[in-house]
Parts: sequence; structure tokens; C-alpha cells
Amino acid sequence: MSGSLIGTCNLGARHILRRCKSLRLEAVLFGFFLAFVASVANAQMDRVYPLTGTPISGKIAEMKRDGVIVESGQKKQPLPVDQIEKILYEGDPAALTKGREFAIDGQWEQALDELKRIDFDSLKRDIVKVDATFYLNKCEAKLALVGRGDSGSSIKKLLAFVKENPQSIHFYSAAKLLGDLAVATGNFDNAAKFYGAIAQAPAADMKIEAAYLTGLAKLRQGKTPEAQADFDKVIGATVQSNNALRIQTLSKAGLAVAMSQQGKGAEGVKLVDSLVSELNQADSEMASRIYNAQGACFEATGDNLGAALAYLHTHLMFSGQADAHAEALSKLVILWPKLGKPERAAEAREELQQRYPGWGK
Repeated sequence: MSGSLIGTCNLGARHILRRCKSLRLEAVLFGFFLAFVASVANAQMDRVYPLTGTPISGKIAEMKRDGVIVESGQKKQPLPVDQIEKILYEGDPAALTKGREFAIDGQWEQALDELKRIDFDSLKRDIVKVDATFYLNKCEAKLALVGRGDSGSSIKKLLAFVKENPQSIHFYSAAKLLGDLAVATGNFDNAAKFYGAIAQAPAADMKIEAAYLTGLAKLRQGKTPEAQADFDKVIGATVQSNNALRIQTLSKAGLAVAMSQQGKGAEGVKLVDSLVSELNQADSEMASRIYNAQGACFEATGDNLGAALAYLHTHLMFSGQADAHAEALSKLVILWPKLGKPERAAEAREELQQRYPGWGK
């Protein structure tokens, strides 16, 4: 009897001991689980969206004007600036996320409305503050370019941005905006300097874009032969990417305008007609530039009706491309009276004044 009792007690003790060990193991495992959850919660998960391919998640380990390095676990992946569409950062406020998307879509006023809601004092990461500041400055500059903002103020803000953030991923974009504003305000020497900064980028696409932009500036300056040389340089370049091919097509539209300004309107019409025949209507910037170039070439040949119809394409179909739309309206104001339609000129003038009040001033 006593032996049976002792055996039962020993059995119970072993059971209790096993149970205690099990509980200790569970406690250790639970501790590891909590530590894992805490590490995940504290990890910075940024998200880089390349122009092609899938987004890359991880921490932005390094940022320079020429690109970023994304760290995910033990892996570090570099991505050059010309291959990045956007970056979403851990800690982005909703207003920045929405504003950034509107800006990427070219909806500058909607973007600005969102971005102005950001409480910059509440942003804990400097990288997020820099991103928000850039998009805010960009939207104001884009609106200033079409007469809906203060060009002088935009120039000051962008100059401050590049000075304070020389290694921002947005450096070259800010330089382009400064160049565009310099052209709009007639400061062509500064435009050459800002576009020249883009030419220093290692990416081949950005170098030819700098040449294209410089050509546009010279075209506005009246240096037509020099502009044509820049466009020819871009068109003759050996390129690989779709973006570079796109810039070459834009340069052909610029070349057509240069031809029209040198008494070669008929040649310009031929060139731009070939562009129209291959036009991707979904690319509103491209389409509006090509139709405006067609209008300029028809004007040069004395075909006012053809010119009006070309500019009307931009007006009716691509009004979302603000700068090209403003240019088309300003041309229609001049062309409609020549075609015996002063009332349509008045309509175009009214829309130009309402939508782009500072255009051409």
C-alpha cells in the first residue's frame, strides 16, 4: 500500500516537473514572439516604386541625388534616380500620400490643397519633411508657370531647397523646375545653368533631357539655329529606354517648330504629320506638344485654318496639360479673328484670363 502510494507521488511529481518545464518553454517562446513583434513594429518599411517592375520594400539606407540604396534584411539594393517613380516613406501622413499622388498625376491644385494640410512639426523623419517640402514647392512652381502663382516666390523656395538638400533624390527635378521658371521669366542664362546641372547626372536619359530642355529655352530666346542643333543632338543619340525614345519624339516636335521659325514651315509640317500619325493619345504632354508644333508650322505656311484646328486639338482634348493649353489658347486668340470668328477669339481670351491669369506677363 505504501509502495503504491510512493509510486503515485513520484509519478505526480514528474508530471508537475514536465508541466513546469513546458510552461517555462512557453514563456521563453512568448518572449521571443513579443521581441519579434516589437522589432517589426519599430522597423522602418519604406517602399520604392520603380518605373518598371515591382515595388521594393525596406529601409532607405542611403540617399544621394543620383539614387537610393534600399536595405531589406541582409540585402542592399541600389536604384538610380532615373528609374524611380516615387518613394512612400514609413511615417508619411495621409495628406502627403494623397498630395504626392495628385502631383504625379499633374493635378497641381488638388495636390497643393492636400499638401498644405501637412503639420510639418509633427513629422518625425527628416527624409519625410524633405519629400513633403519638395512636392509643395513643385506644385507651387507648376502653377506659377501657367500664371497661377508667384514665380519669384517659387524660385526662392526651390533655390533654398537645393541648397539645403543637395543630395535629395529630388535635386534634378528641382533643377528642372528652376530652369523652367528661368525661361518663363526671361532669365535664359540661369536656365542654361539649371539645365546644365541635369546634364551632370550619370544617367544617359537625363543628359539628353537636359539637351532637349536647353533647346526649348533657346527656341524661346530666339536662338533658333542653336536650338535646332540641340534637338538634332538628341534625335541623333543612340538610346535604349522608352523614356529616351519619348524625349527624342519631343525633340522632333521642337525641331519642327525650329524649322517653322526659319522659313521651313512646309518641312516642319511634314515632320510633325509623321509624329501625329504615330501619336499615343494617352500621353497628354506629348500630344499637346505635337499639336502645338503642328499649329506653329501651319502658321508659318500661312494656313491659319490648319493652325487653328491644330491648336483646337490641344484646347479641346488636352486641356489638362496646363502650359500647352495656355499656349494654344493664346494662339487661338490671334487666329480666330483672321478666320472671321471674333466671338471665338473672345471666348478663348476669357478662358485664358480665367484659367491662366498671369500667362505671358
